[in-house]
Amino acid sequence: MEKKDKYVVILAGGVGIKFWPYSRNSKPKQFLDLLGTGKTLLQMTFDRFRQHYDAASFLVVTNKKYAHLVKQQLPELSENQILMEPLRRNTAASIALASYKIKKMNPKAKVLISPSDQLIFNEYIFFQAINKAFEGAEAGHNLITIGIQPNRPDTSYGYIQYIEEDQAEVKKVKTFTEKPNAQLAATFLESGDFVWNSGMFVWKNQSIINAIEKHIPELAEAFEDGEDYFCTEKESEFLRKAYSLIKNISVDHGILEKSNAVYVVLGDFGWSDLGSWQNLYEVSNKDIHKNAVNGNALLYDTQNCYIKLPPEKLLVVHGLKDYLISESDNVLLICKLKEEDRFREFVNDAKKVNDGYI
Repeated sequence: MEKKDKYVVILAGGVGIKFWPYSRNSKPKQFLDLLGTGKTLLQMTFDRFRQHYDAASFLVVTNKKYAHLVKQQLPELSENQILMEPLRRNTAASIALASYKIKKMNPKAKVLISPSDQLIFNEYIFFQAINKAFEGAEAGHNLITIGIQPNRPDTSYGYIQYIEEDQAEVKKVKTFTEKPNAQLAATFLESGDFVWNSGMFVWKNQSIINAIEKHIPELAEAFEDGEDYFCTEKESEFLRKAYSLIKNISVDHGILEKSNAVYVVLGDFGWSDLGSWQNLYEVSNKDIHKNAVNGNALLYDTQNCYIKLPPEKLLVVHGLKDYLISESDNVLLICKLKEEDRFREFVNDAKKVNDGYI
């Protein structure tokens, strides 16, 4: 497989509810500098892969309302490389959109799918895993995912059970479960043969198209007529019609839980899915009381807290433990740090008060 046949698809259409109020509808987390590096999560993701792939091999899938942010932050990309979804329809639709467009561009393509909001600590080992996945994708119509060793029973990830006796670097997947409940996640962790689904996938483009046709035929039907419209001025009109027919379903539920062609490459390269304030707290520098502070704060009898403030504010805190305090624009949020499942409720109730709060 020649390098020119490899494509990188970055998924950047999420709304980042669990980073509210810093992440807003107008500018979600992937377009923010969450880590204080001077680069947004999207730019960090692009730069990571740009070291190994030509700029022309990238596609970014995002909601049409964020296309201008992608253009601003990734000026190397042409407009044709930014795929604009008219509606949010989850990862199966995003991946299908990229896949059917790539099919028109290059029938021999092999594709790497990556979220736009992940942190990789050891990029050398990371790309070793990616290369193994590309090799594994050569066989038949294998669908390869990158699996991460879990360290807690987290319910926000999909879990992959692989065949332990398989000594190969690309292991056959036995079961694939998207976002189990807490009890099931704890059982998975104890068993020792489950890994987290990182949300990164590698496959031949035709392999995922075959899987879409088999497991989500209505999705294939919505996109298969796109060949006449992709890369033309009629593309957006075609997508408006196609997305009106598409159901909201993840690639995990729609394909990976059903397919018997799923394989996993185990990755031990230091990884964080920056999906919530709790995730950000875990990777942040902390003081002796395990507080992570971004801003000016005086803390008394306070521990295990994450605090983010505008630079002109001073916060004085006494007697808190395991709390999140985040002020952004017109919203001040104070809540338990680990209560990330409550954020959808917070945001929905804030919207009822005033749309400007979200």
